[in-house]
Amino acid sequence: MGLDRPISPIGQRRQPGFALKAVPMPERADVAIVGGGLIGLACAWRLAARGLAVTVIERDTIGCGASLAATGMLAPAAEHEPGSDPLLPLAMDSLARWPGFRDDLEAASGLSIDYRPDGTLVLAIGRDEVERLRFRFDLQRRSGLDATWLNGTEVRRLEPILRPSVTAGVQCPLDHQVDPRLVMAALAQACEASGVTILEQTPVTGLDWSGGRVTGVVTQKGRLAAGTVVLAAGAWSGEGGLLPETLALPVRPLKGQALALRTTRQTGTLARMVWTEQVHMAPKSDGQLIIGATVEDCGFREGVTAGGLYALLEGARRVLPGIEEMEVEAVWSGYRPTSDDDAPIIDTIAPGLVAATGHHRNGYLLAPVTADAVADLVTSGELPAVARSFTLARFARPEPRRAAR
Repeated sequence: MGLDRPISPIGQRRQPGFALKAVPMPERADVAIVGGGLIGLACAWRLAARGLAVTVIERDTIGCGASLAATGMLAPAAEHEPGSDPLLPLAMDSLARWPGFRDDLEAASGLSIDYRPDGTLVLAIGRDEVERLRFRFDLQRRSGLDATWLNGTEVRRLEPILRPSVTAGVQCPLDHQVDPRLVMAALAQACEASGVTILEQTPVTGLDWSGGRVTGVVTQKGRLAAGTVVLAAGAWSGEGGLLPETLALPVRPLKGQALALRTTRQTGTLARMVWTEQVHMAPKSDGQLIIGATVEDCGFREGVTAGGLYALLEGARRVLPGIEEMEVEAVWSGYRPTSDDDAPIIDTIAPGLVAATGHHRNGYLLAPVTADAVADLVTSGELPAVARSFTLARFARPEPRRAAR
């Protein structure tokens, strides 16, 4: 008799555990959304709340791209870096929307999303890291963010299980986090309760056009007519074949690898999100500690690598010795949808065609403001003021100046 072998954690993700109802493709929808990730479902839910018939079309399964690979950070302060000032108003606006978004989502779905307002602690070890962290702290303060400088003793008072070698830290108390697997389960439930049709395993192969306007989508299972099509396909939004060359979106995949560790009473865990220059660590209420994430500009190269796994574990071990006793429960990879300036694209890019993509590392943070902006754009034809800087027009190249004759 053979021994039962445990399933390897390599390539496994934290799964939300929801099952969608099997439904046929309708002939028509007010809005067809291409992409069943976080942004696609959030937009669908908000559009359905405005009385529209919405169909979400997903090439694989719900959340299979970036949404179930993410850590769930709502961290505009910790994420703030040189060059990101234009994104900050949108990020702070969306963070302010999150409590209401959470309340509505939990009420609509009957599920908790493990919303944790515990803040972020950004760490430094050694003189060079302290100098770089001080530069980042000064930038945060100049930008009006709530951030506090801590010495090593003050850091370990907040997180006693960190190594004594931690030299300094910055506390960002207004950064929050959610559990992606719970958010995705809640969005799927809320969408179905709102009458949204969700179709999995249904690749979109083209758009229907009529009179210069997008009038629906072509899928491997048939055609769907729609008043508006929303492209929310994440890292796949910039892939050729769906859009004409003149509408190509400057979005590419940026691979990330992450892992989940099982904490116990003996190992202890963190009280809040902790960042270093190498990794970020996020404790979840189910006892898992999520460590992420590598940054690899390698296209859609699948799989978990030894180098990626080593980088995550060694980066965490530098500050948290207790991980040596934690069991590895899951190791996975995913693709961030990254635009040329690391900021989202929310825009009508052709009559009847709206884009909501390119959120880079901030998909969860920006989900509420994106969903509300898309709902406004579809129903009124106008973006709210806070989102007007994030149209495709910002990537337009200036016309070359003609030489004087």
